[in-house]
Amino acid sequence: MTWEELKLSCESCKRCPLGDTRTKLVFGTGNRDAKLMFVGEAPGGEEDKTGIPFVGAAGKLFDKYLEAVGIGRDEVYIANILKCRPPKNRDPLPEEQDVCIDYLREQVRLIKPKMIVCLGRISAMRLISPDYRITREHGKWIKKGQYDMTAVYPPSLLPRDESRRDEMLADMMEVARRYNEMK
Repeated sequence: MTWEELKLSCESCKRCPLGDTRTKLVFGTGNRDAKLMFVGEAPGGEEDKTGIPFVGAAGKLFDKYLEAVGIGRDEVYIANILKCRPPKNRDPLPEEQDVCIDYLREQVRLIKPKMIVCLGRISAMRLISPDYRITREHGKWIKKGQYDMTAVYPPSLLPRDESRRDEMLADMMEVARRYNEMK
């Protein structure tokens, strides 16, 4: 499948009710040859308006972390498990993840990243392990298939729980260290 075919397939998707309620498809953005890919759980309100992942308040905070560790947003690819916003920003339902995960898998296949960083518990539970515990396991790296993977706190958590900001910075510094070694 090509990028254009994949995006068209996502745009016409009606596999779950979210396809009928979205304002815009939030397909993904960034460098299609990225060695580093970030995967969140689902778009929020600002993302639904713009069609771009991580552009709201949480996205702006995420950009600050990228900048702090010297990674340009233009170097990475950013996507979500879901391509459509769940109502009221609720957690994605398992059945929504089930119908949308193949789109993400196809993005990963096309990009061929070396590293995948899950942004939060939901993406870590889906991509790393169903029993993943973000408070215990964030920043720990595993090799899964051909990918080095880890999870960090979701940027949306940090304004509500400032105590996690230092841990997020430490985790992102390790992401940057590993990324720079691989470049």
